[in-house]
Amino acid sequence: MERTKFLNLGWNDVIKGAIMAFLSALAIGCYQAIELGTLEFTWTFFKPIVLTSFGAALAYLIKNIFTNSEGKPFKKERKKKEPKTIKDPASA
Repeated sequence: MERTKFLNLGWNDVIKGAIMAFLSALAIGCYQAIELGTLEFTWTFFKPIVLTSFGAALAYLIKNIFTNSEGKPFKKERKKKEPKTIKDPASA
């Protein structure tokens, strides 16, 4: 899979960020339901779930913005070196 360049985001990054948000929300929601022993449909119950999911998605997107296409964080893209051509002395 091709990675995006440094300081860029692609649609695959956004989709993966949404998946991270969903999974983190699911984990926090399950933890809270087990801890409280009930599943409530109140803002008090869902507020930490929503904040955690936004935080997870934002962290994932920020990480991908500052990672180059080689997977190295905070490193600019390497300039592609053009292959050197050897001149034929007979053609000169």
